[in-house]
Amino acid sequence: MRKRWNAQSVLYGMLFLSGGALFALALTWRPAIAPIPVPAPGSFPAGMVERGAVLARLGDCAVCHTAEGGRPLAGGRALATPFGTLYSDNLTPDPDTGIGTWSAEAFRRAMKDGVSRTGSHLYPALPYEHFTHVSDGDLDALYAFLMTRRAVRQKAPANRLIPPLGFRPLLAGWKMLFLHKGAIIVDPARSAEWNRGAYLVEGLGHCGGCHTPRNIAGGEVRSRAYAGGIAEGWRAPPLDRSNPAARGWTPDALYTYLRTGISPDHSAAAGPMGPVVESLSAVPEEDVRAIATYIASRMAGADAGSPSRPTPDDPVRAARLFPEGATLYAGACAGCHGPGAPMMGQGRPALGLASALRDEVPTSAIQAILRGIEPPVAGRGPKMPPFADSLTDAQVAAVLGYARSRYTDRPAWSKLDRAVARARKESAQP
Repeated sequence: MRKRWNAQSVLYGMLFLSGGALFALALTWRPAIAPIPVPAPGSFPAGMVERGAVLARLGDCAVCHTAEGGRPLAGGRALATPFGTLYSDNLTPDPDTGIGTWSAEAFRRAMKDGVSRTGSHLYPALPYEHFTHVSDGDLDALYAFLMTRRAVRQKAPANRLIPPLGFRPLLAGWKMLFLHKGAIIVDPARSAEWNRGAYLVEGLGHCGGCHTPRNIAGGEVRSRAYAGGIAEGWRAPPLDRSNPAARGWTPDALYTYLRTGISPDHSAAAGPMGPVVESLSAVPEEDVRAIATYIASRMAGADAGSPSRPTPDDPVRAARLFPEGATLYAGACAGCHGPGAPMMGQGRPALGLASALRDEVPTSAIQAILRGIEPPVAGRGPKMPPFADSLTDAQVAAVLGYARSRYTDRPAWSKLDRAVARARKESAQP
């Protein structure tokens, strides 16, 4: 009797496991969508292609899908993540290595569901948790733009992920937790400009992808939307009431910043924000104003001073606390950032107004010194050389400690030298 019972238990167990495996397979399986002949560029209306070109800039498609020194939209750019390195896909209409055989239906599914034409799950480095909110009409226009680009035959390198994360069916579980579909709801109590901004920011603009903290699984923490995040080793500052700006952001100030990369009362764009500004400098003005209106409303009520509030400047106290930093600052920084420096007479923001120097974490301030700053739009705007090769970690920490103490009313950063070492290591990653 016991042997019979054991045999039955094994049989039932095998049936249970098999059923569970089939259920899991059903959850992860997605059918392939049949390939199509590469569409002729002339098959798309010119107006649709032009609209798609604007949407591609609003979504910063070329930023992630263009390798360093590579052909636009041909993919292959290394995207560092906490889980390993991903390489962006080829978005040109090449039939073998790009999306030339993708139908508009397949493209929409990739953008909204994170599933490729062949049925494989896509990694959320493609921010489909935001693109899922984009209208089908806009996605079709974006598709028309991409399919009229010059085809480039270029296969992306193989991803390098921590095992077992290279097993794509696991992404089905990630989507069940973090992919929230649906259109952006229009708020009738808000203006048309605000609602347009909400659609762009929450959708194609995917601003929350950088400016929202993420959990251990890489999903955005929706309860802390726009509370600040990390992008390519830089700190994406909060875009809510906790924004560290010394002077409150207005829609006009944000518009100027997003369009030119500089706001005299705030700071200059650096790091990953530079390419965003470059893209926004070439889209319709009304779209940038809509984005600025929406984001400014999210930061409304931030604990910031008025435009007339002077920024602190106490070099004596700062030098007493950071003597080495004072010496280094005088030799390497004061020529541009000190009182009376020529740059300060050209409408450049003072250091005391820089959000990176006022932030609760020093990440972006460190990266600005290590990597430098390049003008994002046609070479116009602030330019700062990198100091990674000329300053040690301890010296970078000393300069930053001195500058924060001298120019802000914020408490000193703790363990600054460790933060510099960590940032330098991240800067060296692909």
